[in-house]
Amino acid sequence: MKIVDAKFLTSAQSIVDSPSPDRAEVAFLGRSNVGKSSLLNTLTNRKGLAKSSSTPGKTQLINYFEIKFKTQNEELPYIYARFVDLPGFGYARVSKSLKKEWNKNLTGYLEQRPCLQIFVHLIDARHPELDIDKNVDEFLGSIKRGDQIIIHAFTKIDKLKQNDLQKLKRAYPQGIFVSNLKKRGLDQLQNAITGYLFGN
Repeated sequence: MKIVDAKFLTSAQSIVDSPSPDRAEVAFLGRSNVGKSSLLNTLTNRKGLAKSSSTPGKTQLINYFEIKFKTQNEELPYIYARFVDLPGFGYARVSKSLKKEWNKNLTGYLEQRPCLQIFVHLIDARHPELDIDKNVDEFLGSIKRGDQIIIHAFTKIDKLKQNDLQKLKRAYPQGIFVSNLKKRGLDQLQNAITGYLFGN
């Protein structure tokens, strides 16, 4: 099963103005500048799908994308799901009141969205032990329902020396290790997503 089409659906400020929860959703979340937009574009093979920015914290809204998967089933040749690009956490140049509002809306989406099936937590492979990522992990673990999973995807592995990468893989045996630049790990990430959503 593979992604054959992807398109921007809508942006929302919170769960209130989000699309109807009638499709399985995969939320991508990570620290600002972890390479989230680039990963979404590479994963879907759509260059400008998610807008990346050199300014950390630029993605302030919850952005929804409709993803079309090709199946092996002739009776049901295509299946749809949504990828959801969430605001980066750890943004510095934002007013406290705005940051508080983002956090509230983000938490509301993560805790209350009934069709949310997968959390893809993106972590910079060069800085895997940051407190902010540990806090997010603890939070996700505390709100995760029985029908949800967390995938840890370590980005920018092309910037690591080989022995450092092996050390990281030993420390996180369940992790998926990706590089947009070298196109590594993307099939594994896609298979982990489709395997859980569609059971193949």
